[in-house]
Amino acid sequence: MTRSLQENVNMNPSNNPSISEVLDVHLSRRKILKMGGIASAIALLPSAFISPNLFAASSALPRRMTSLDFTAVPFSTTDTVVVPKGYRASPFYLWGDPVGIDGNSPAFKPDTSNTAEEQAAQAGMNHDGMAYFPLENGNEHGLLVMNHEYVDNGLLFPDGDKTWNADKVKKSQNAMGISIIEVKKNNGEWEVVRPSKYARRITPHTPMHLIGPARGNKLMQTAADPKGEMVLGTMQNCANGETPWGTYLTCEENWSDIFVRDSGNFTALDKRYGIMQKEKEDKYRWYEFDDRFHTDKTPNEPHRFGWVVEIDPFNPSSTPVKHTALGRFKHEGAMLDISNDGHAVVYMGDDQRFEYIYKFVSKEKYRENDRAHNMRLLSEGTLYVARFNDDGSGDWLPLVFGQNGLTVENGFENQGDLLVKTRMAADKLGATKMDRPEWIAADPYVKGNVYCTLTNNSQRGKEGKPGTDKANPRDKNEFGHIIRWQEAEGKGTAEKFTWDIFALAGNNEKGQGNIKGDAFGSPDGLRFAPNGVLWVQTDVSSSTINKKAYEGMGNNQMLAVIPEEGRFKRFLTGPNGCEITGIAFTPDNKTMFINIQHPGEPDSGVTDPTQVTAISTWPDASGKSRPRSGTVVIQKDDGGMIGS
Repeated sequence: MTRSLQENVNMNPSNNPSISEVLDVHLSRRKILKMGGIASAIALLPSAFISPNLFAASSALPRRMTSLDFTAVPFSTTDTVVVPKGYRASPFYLWGDPVGIDGNSPAFKPDTSNTAEEQAAQAGMNHDGMAYFPLENGNEHGLLVMNHEYVDNGLLFPDGDKTWNADKVKKSQNAMGISIIEVKKNNGEWEVVRPSKYARRITPHTPMHLIGPARGNKLMQTAADPKGEMVLGTMQNCANGETPWGTYLTCEENWSDIFVRDSGNFTALDKRYGIMQKEKEDKYRWYEFDDRFHTDKTPNEPHRFGWVVEIDPFNPSSTPVKHTALGRFKHEGAMLDISNDGHAVVYMGDDQRFEYIYKFVSKEKYRENDRAHNMRLLSEGTLYVARFNDDGSGDWLPLVFGQNGLTVENGFENQGDLLVKTRMAADKLGATKMDRPEWIAADPYVKGNVYCTLTNNSQRGKEGKPGTDKANPRDKNEFGHIIRWQEAEGKGTAEKFTWDIFALAGNNEKGQGNIKGDAFGSPDGLRFAPNGVLWVQTDVSSSTINKKAYEGMGNNQMLAVIPEEGRFKRFLTGPNGCEITGIAFTPDNKTMFINIQHPGEPDSGVTDPTQVTAISTWPDASGKSRPRSGTVVIQKDDGGMIGS
């Protein structure tokens, strides 16, 4: 994720317990989760878009990998992507590259003088969450869908924001959103297919339907949309998810950073979600020329962001859908699993300090090969928030209007109103405050076994904030940890679970963590590969990575671990100033796609337009060009499976 303008601000005033307060008892015993049996596979592809033979090959999980045979790479501070011997990493689809829309493929201009209209047909900035959707011969041909999380004006414009106008605002907006590109393997190497009938850019200007309980709610109504049914766009798209019916889930995270209330007359809802003060918002400046983001003028517009958005990548004329049933907060990701009793379950983290972990359970059940039915599953169901108890048990607390104090008397008028105020409802139920819940991954081989990265919490131990304990023995928790839980009876629909800590991050040699194997800090990206390997990506901020605590740990990295064995192995290191993010695989697990976000990022998070090459020039090895976020495709030289 990008560094939010409010990274060090605690928006949660409730007295709910923090995770640090409940880990002590549990970790002192180091309970081992009760693991379920091997799960049957869920088809990952919509049958309408694949051949019968490919569908058959994809409908069974491969044999779970039991060892990682690659040679781990060391820490690195080089301005390149480093992978193990026997692997190759090739950058492609960089910020500014054309998407591949027929008749509209503007080339990137190295001085970044491309217009706003050209940017709308090019790759956005700061690639993040990503998914691969196979086409025919899917191991070598598919659609790659990815988020473009945020912008850096110092890189986006030749003069940064020294001058500012409506055209710059529009270009900035068009540099966010989502890319859908067609990719194909040609003579052993992957390339973007141009032109492509699938190519599409989705931006903050793309019309989107509102679906679910908050559709039409008075808090969603604006002068431009008096019915509260249609929103323009999505932005600050961080992590993601995908569905077994072949759609992409993109998640709106730090959207509140862009909304400004000039008057300073903040409502309780504004404060709980972090609407900005004018004097503090100097990173985006959209509100200066777009009244949608000036909250005094359009007070309900912020309520129309903070949702999970479903996109059909196979239909470029389809209208994306914002699913209000999944709640409104700063969504990091949306990990969808099909429970062993058939319901769709979506796990989600609210990525801010002392916020919560959620899950959504669909009312209806998944039907294989019924895409029309399945595309309605996320519109109706129950949203839950997690409470982690100090005895190693846990409860999923339903966020349902009229239950457990979620009533009119306590400020909730109906279910739609409650979902706009999801954080406030979770406060009322006594959910457990967490250390920045990020990506969540469900084990495909063990039903109901789920992992979540908790990146860090620089506020821990500060005056008035939760202090240290045996589970988090570090002030400011600079390194983070990975938590896991097992749903009761392996059912994602269960309201009970047990939990433990999979890893406390940090450098073991300095006594900072309990990691088996290679050290890391600030875990963020998290995903299981088809062969059962769990991949972990790190996001140590540029303002932190050079501090003494991280001394010797190098640039951000990517590691692999087999959960039953628990030993981490460093697979990749990134260029200077970058975050490693986005994880996608071909069905045969022989190609991995990852993203390099914000190479060259300075401590401030905003590049000096006169010093664009000061920290990184990736992927330009000549050292002359401004850095560009981009996708990297990784393959083994011998054509084998990644990790073997």
